Amino acid sequence: MSSESPTIPCVRVLLRQWRDEDRKPHAAMNADPEVMRYFPSTASREESDGFIDWASGLIAERGWGLWAVEVLEGPSFIGLVGLNETRDVPGAVEVSWKLAREHWGHGYATEAASEALRFGFEQIGLEEIVAMTAPENERSRRVMERLGMTHDPADDFDRLNLPPELTRHVLYRLHAPSASRFAGRR
Repeated sequence: MSSESPTIPCVRVLLRQWRDEDRKPHAAMNADPEVMRYFPSTASREESDGFIDWASGLIAERGWGLWAVEVLEGPSFIGLVGLNETRDVPGAVEVSWKLAREHWGHGYATEAASEALRFGFEQIGLEEIVAMTAPENERSRRVMERLGMTHDPADDFDRLNLPPELTRHVLYRLHAPSASRFAGRR
């Protein structure tokens, strides 16, 4: 893992490449049943470390992905936010986030995801970015709405290979013309 990869500064947080010292807090976050409520299961330490290796590799290879998030002048790791290609919507890139529970409710997910969207539209040149979650995940749905994403129930779908209570997913979209609201931010 390289800590020399480009970082994306926000107002209060930083999106950055993964570091070895992120492994322990990332594993703890993935072991929290409340954080993992809308994910298929809590991740083992090996799965958690494997995710970091995978995410770090993608960032090193293409310059973007699911970044580690740290609070400027605060905790060095609070979760992850970023962009990833998704098989659930062919050809789409998804913005997603997962934060340790003690960092919920501070606006960090919205701030970091907003910068990830800006990066996706301005640096990668994406025309659309999607987000998805279980219908009951009101916290994430509120973040999607704060980001200016829109939901059309006709786009909702069933994700395969998930427990029945997590199968149904709502899909939100944001098109590039809306990216003008990101201009001038840095």
